[in-house]
Amino acid sequence: MNPLQLEYFRQRLWSWKKQILADSEGTLAVLQNEPLREPDLNDRASSETDWSIELRTRDRQRKLISKIEAALRRIDDGEYGYCEVTGEPISLGRLEARPIATMTVEAQERHERHEKISRDD
Repeated sequence: MNPLQLEYFRQRLWSWKKQILADSEGTLAVLQNEPLREPDLNDRASSETDWSIELRTRDRQRKLISKIEAALRRIDDGEYGYCEVTGEPISLGRLEARPIATMTVEAQERHERHEKISRDD
């Protein structure tokens, strides 16, 4: 991968991380400013369900941030864009679709098949 492509992915990852953090700050601000108490039991249950979903989403995004940071470290270390299993280059199309990818499509498929077989046993 050439330096221009690496910089493109670095900027893309940084932007993605900043967007996640901004969304999280917005969620936190709303949680702090809006009371969750609704007079109607159905409205309260609906609000609590909505917030539960929102908080689960934020938790998944928190985990995503660590993957983004790991990808940024791989860029700095010169390892970005190479499969951690085979050492082969990960296609630009895959990295475009999933910039945090650590395996080629083929290695990921083998990993998922093995994982499924392990779960079935």
